[in-house]
Amino acid sequence: MLSSALLFASGQLPGTLKVEKHPSLEIHECTKAGGCTSQSRSVVIDANWRWVHATKQADNCFTGNKWESEYCPVNDTKACLENCRLEGANVEYNATYGVATDGDELTLTFVKTRSVDFNVGSRVFLLENDTTYKTFNLLNKEITFDVDVSQLPCGLNGALYFVQMDADGGMARYPGNKAGAKYGTGYCDAQCPHDLKYINGEPNVIGWTPSDVDIHAGMGKYGSCCVEMDLWEANAVSSAYTAHSCAVQKQTRCSGVDCGDGDDRFKGVCDKNGCDYQTFRLGERAFYGAGSSFAINTDAPMRVTTQFITADNTDSGKLVEIRRIYKQGNTTVQNPPIKLGGASFDSLKGDFCKAELAEFKDNTNFLDKGGFDSMGDAMSKGMVLTLSLWDDHFARMLWLDSDYPPDVSNSTPGVARGTCATTSGQPQQVEYENADATVRYMNIRYGELGSTDVGPAPPPGPSPPPVPPGQCTIKPWAQCDGEGYTGQKCCPAGFECTFRSKYFYQCTSSTALFEAFMRTAPTQDEMQDFLTTGTTHFSASGVGPRLGDGLQARRPQPPK
Repeated sequence: MLSSALLFASGQLPGTLKVEKHPSLEIHECTKAGGCTSQSRSVVIDANWRWVHATKQADNCFTGNKWESEYCPVNDTKACLENCRLEGANVEYNATYGVATDGDELTLTFVKTRSVDFNVGSRVFLLENDTTYKTFNLLNKEITFDVDVSQLPCGLNGALYFVQMDADGGMARYPGNKAGAKYGTGYCDAQCPHDLKYINGEPNVIGWTPSDVDIHAGMGKYGSCCVEMDLWEANAVSSAYTAHSCAVQKQTRCSGVDCGDGDDRFKGVCDKNGCDYQTFRLGERAFYGAGSSFAINTDAPMRVTTQFITADNTDSGKLVEIRRIYKQGNTTVQNPPIKLGGASFDSLKGDFCKAELAEFKDNTNFLDKGGFDSMGDAMSKGMVLTLSLWDDHFARMLWLDSDYPPDVSNSTPGVARGTCATTSGQPQQVEYENADATVRYMNIRYGELGSTDVGPAPPPGPSPPPVPPGQCTIKPWAQCDGEGYTGQKCCPAGFECTFRSKYFYQCTSSTALFEAFMRTAPTQDEMQDFLTTGTTHFSASGVGPRLGDGLQARRPQPPK
């Protein structure tokens, strides 16, 4: 069943404790005649990552993976709407979410650890202005970006893609949504995700079930569906670009069979598998990977260009093909040709999708759900650029970089997708052993076909310094022990491994370090740094008097 929003006097309201400040990001619009023109834009964090708190006080409405019943009783959407607000962010972009920009470069850091919790992954959207997403219509056009995935191991996915979100985040269609694109609302994709805290301006509290495997996520009754074009899903081992069609023509809230969950996967309104061009899966095992033996060496950044070809080569024509071109340094690398069903292909097009389905026999229903007509329609209306870094608590990213399904022989066509072990991608292991993993997106350019590939691809970034043998690499406030934990069991100087639960021991400040730090009379910013990274500032002149001897006591508070 597809449903529309209920309208209440209250709504999905923004908070008032923090002033929202979007990180700026420079992009470029290009023509063959005039070259590329810089545009100053910004990014916004998805609302799902934000603090949801009580309207009149700083109490959580959502803690961990659960709605707080005091403010959001089970199945009571109206009460939750009235009681809760979606808070803004500014310093949190980098300190909490690991989102940093510098000119035309966006860096996403996988895990950010705080004194009371840790943040995993992020998802941001490109804005046209402070209250509106930038929408792209790339029919008969192309988009190019540079990307560095050298720090992304098995189990991680640095993704850059388009989704058919409303440009205003859903404010016009759903009057209950008072936050809008400014606060990153309105997400949807072809998986019809149920883990969104808000859909159509309403809390997704009905039927909410906390996840058994993800302490930060759960699933509600509703999902949010729309057409999705994955320009790039990748780590250092494997990559894919994939088109997902939908029978619906705009962001749509779903429930029941329409969401395509479980055994109903191919009965939903969207094509979840997608028509994908994944070179390893298609038999080109030496095209993409880490090392100079590969045509695309993931040890270095690369340039990725995607072209949307129309039947009559006009901006209003019918979408018939999606092409891919790579570049590293000064070398242009074409998408490798693939043999399927006796024919050769080097791009996504209707005949390729038919041949791939016949070869892999995986029930993909991209063409049944509208195929390139669906994608072309969504593109003509404008799609929102999304950039993310995430791990996979359901399939461990095996569908991208290993054998999937893992219980099927990898000699079966379409099963082998990369060289990662079928035991890899365990989220708890990935999150603690690869917390510092990053993806860098750079030089986003869009415009006329053949206009966006300007100059050489960027050189590799600096390599991290080697860790001396025996040195503790665990950071302040990070995990140091617990059931199932496989990382180092140690803490940096001044921190102690403290029991939180049988699954989670945390490096917390020792009493002596905390007292010494407080005797420096830290500013609010210095308190923030201490609670985020354990940073202290002890000068040669020593610290101030003890607490109670003239220095006002301040205790660390949970970060906002």
